[in-house]
Amino acid sequence: MRGIALTIGTLVTASAAAAAPDRVDRADCDASEPWQVLAPAAPLAAGAAWIDGRRLLWPLPELAGPVRHRLLHAARGVIDVRVGEPVPRAELAITLRVATTAVERPQQLSYLGAGLVLEVPPSVSAARLRELHRQQIVLVRESSDGRVLAATAVQTPLALDDLYAPAERERRLGVTIERGHTTFRLWAPTARQVALCLYPAPGQPASRAVPMARDATTGIWRHTARGDLGGGLYRYIVDVHVRSTGWVRQRVTDPYAVSLTTDSTHAAILDLRSPALMPPGWATHRGPPRDRVRAPTDLVVYELHLRDFSMADPTVPEALRGKYASLTARDSAGLQHLRALARAGVTDVHLLPVFDFATVPEAGCVAPRIDPGPPASPQPQAQSIATKDRDCYNWGYDPLHFNAPEGSYATDARDAAVRIREFRSMVMALHEAGLRVGMDVVYNHTSASGQHRASVLDRIVPGYYQRLNAGGDVETSTCCANTATEHRMMKKLMRDSLLLWARHYRIDSFRFDLMGHQPRAAMEEAQALLRRELGRDVLFIGEGWNFGEVADHRRFRQAAQGALDGTAIGTFSDRGRDALRGGAHDDRGERLVSRRGWLHGAPEEADLVRAALAGTLRDYPLHTASGETKPLEQLDYRGQRAGYASQPGEVVNYVENHDNATLFDLNALRLPRDTSREDRARVQLLGTAITALSQGVAYFHAGVDILRSKSLDRNSYDSGDGFNRLDWSYRDNGFGAGLPPEPDNGADWPVLAPVLADERIKPTPAVIAWMRDAFRDWLAVRASTTLLRLPTAQDVIQRLRFIGTGPGSNPLCIAARIDGRGVTGAGFAGLVYAVNVSRVPVTIDDPALRDTAAYALHPALARGTDERARAAVLDSGAGRLVVPALTAVVFVAR
Repeated sequence: MRGIALTIGTLVTASAAAAAPDRVDRADCDASEPWQVLAPAAPLAAGAAWIDGRRLLWPLPELAGPVRHRLLHAARGVIDVRVGEPVPRAELAITLRVATTAVERPQQLSYLGAGLVLEVPPSVSAARLRELHRQQIVLVRESSDGRVLAATAVQTPLALDDLYAPAERERRLGVTIERGHTTFRLWAPTARQVALCLYPAPGQPASRAVPMARDATTGIWRHTARGDLGGGLYRYIVDVHVRSTGWVRQRVTDPYAVSLTTDSTHAAILDLRSPALMPPGWATHRGPPRDRVRAPTDLVVYELHLRDFSMADPTVPEALRGKYASLTARDSAGLQHLRALARAGVTDVHLLPVFDFATVPEAGCVAPRIDPGPPASPQPQAQSIATKDRDCYNWGYDPLHFNAPEGSYATDARDAAVRIREFRSMVMALHEAGLRVGMDVVYNHTSASGQHRASVLDRIVPGYYQRLNAGGDVETSTCCANTATEHRMMKKLMRDSLLLWARHYRIDSFRFDLMGHQPRAAMEEAQALLRRELGRDVLFIGEGWNFGEVADHRRFRQAAQGALDGTAIGTFSDRGRDALRGGAHDDRGERLVSRRGWLHGAPEEADLVRAALAGTLRDYPLHTASGETKPLEQLDYRGQRAGYASQPGEVVNYVENHDNATLFDLNALRLPRDTSREDRARVQLLGTAITALSQGVAYFHAGVDILRSKSLDRNSYDSGDGFNRLDWSYRDNGFGAGLPPEPDNGADWPVLAPVLADERIKPTPAVIAWMRDAFRDWLAVRASTTLLRLPTAQDVIQRLRFIGTGPGSNPLCIAARIDGRGVTGAGFAGLVYAVNVSRVPVTIDDPALRDTAAYALHPALARGTDERARAAVLDSGAGRLVVPALTAVVFVAR
């Protein structure tokens, strides 16, 4: 490696290191580019990492001969070292010593191999170490004759967490307006200087560039201005060293911004407590009664994308469609639909991301013209994807600012106050409809990192907020730039953000995207903060998938399936979902048709469906199809334990959500082609009935109740209104809108096209209305009794018994009995339910059905939409249950 240049730049002298930083003026504030490279550097990996404020881990072997290890540092220029050559004498350096006692490597650094632990001498003070991190640092190993044997940059997060730990206690990052002053606070511990740029209004040049003062203990830069500057705008200029780029002058917004101008170019100076930001009635507004949801298992969630809700609804004024304000159109068909769901038993509407995200232009976005064609035409998708980078549609899983409402959903994105007032008005409207409001939040990644226009955090404290690999590059297992909520200030940002939404927007619950990429401890700390600050519990659910660089708790104990015992945090369960639907998210070609689930007649999935009905509890003893009785943790699910939860509130049951194909679309592929429209609706209803009957949290995707189709699109996050619309007139479910977009679906078009072209599949308005009303009956069944939402594992284990199991039973009809005696809110002495997915009636004779009590069909079903359910018979004296084909029933005893 002799002679290979690792960096290129200016040699650093002692006088240069002490020189004052370049002055920031208004011209810097108004420059068109988001950054300026002041002194470039060549690429250099970061293969070592700080263990804490004084020790480093460098995965190199010890050498037998004499070597030394030094930290080179430069406050102004760029360090130039070359392997095989001596370090220039002008370089400033700290000589390190090899640790002589064993040092436990932090779990967070498990991705680095074993190697040397190097220590900073005790003579180097903490103050000097803090200053060191405001400079460029290169770690070198040198031979006895002074030649460089190896060189690397150093990953800094654990050092910053140690040296600047008091910053985590600061409660007022961002902007505060109080007692006639406006104060700005930004955590930028590695910055050489920070300046505040103030702007009077959108589109106008900066009025001032103000240097900010740094607190050496916290790394927080602060400026307090006289007067209330509310209504103005601001940005920061941050001079900082960026590995492999050099010294950079960043023009960047505030991570704690509460609102922004169009396309998030400038942050707004606003106080969320100001009456000017409150719609009429907000100050005294209260949400639904707290006793609506006493335990996590009381949650019944309806997941909704804001734009989907209203874009196809002509009863919403055109100017409000796709906006927060669409939910304030009191007489709209969509809001009437939500009110009906609330009356039936839905507790929470969960909105897909509504914080500020990067992909939708907030002004001038395009709504492509989609020309209708034959059901399997490729033209609609071609017209949609032609403008997808400029259109108004995206799910929003690409965060830009966590604490600000998304501007594309406001009627005026230019005025930073409008989105706040309209968001609050939306929350009020949903509350008044009887619905709590949940938010889908995405703290596991950012839209971008590094030197990118959509990067905010990583341009302020480079290499800190994102999770790094062994070379110092950002991990992207979530398909974006992963964040590191295991680091103090990223964890704090998440906590502070959740508190802001719950306090200032009255958010009632949160759904966490890819929650398994976050530490359990961070989630628990957030729970505790909200409980302490608000005096109430704010319920958390999330995706507890176990994958990527954090899989199997490699870096920390994850907030993942099976690792949340006692937290009351629910994780989405793929066990019941896959058993019901069949297949997996990555099915392709003929597997889309052949990998059938229990709903399609696959008998081998029955035990996994029972596991879902039992809350996926690992200790629940199930009498299986083979005749064994064993706890669910011993039941196999694709090489994993089927039962993973310690309590039912740790599981979220669902059969469809925004990801992947809708249930209607999978049924279109997997049911026999000659299945009638009416029977297709019945199969859909059975899927939702299983969710309603399952212990745990019940979660439904918007439109599952009206046979929603996305025209077989497997991934509609950027497919536009044409493939995602909801029709509250109940005339069209979306099936046959054309072939789904080619990027994700094109390879499967030969399989999909014949299905889309089959006229027998698309439902009539009458079939859609039947499904809508029958679904509400099942919501009413769940709402009527706590027996379907038992709060503890002990309750489920003691009271739930499956009937007609073991060899010789019919695996296509699942039945169970729940003892209601002594259960608060049970409403009934007991109940028996059954779900028959076979095409013929099923009779179950079982002594467990015998009872002296008289059972009757649940009132919601007895007067409900499904006439076939009224033909079911339970003879408790004889111990016999008769269930019609493709029917679900519940019988209750008074």
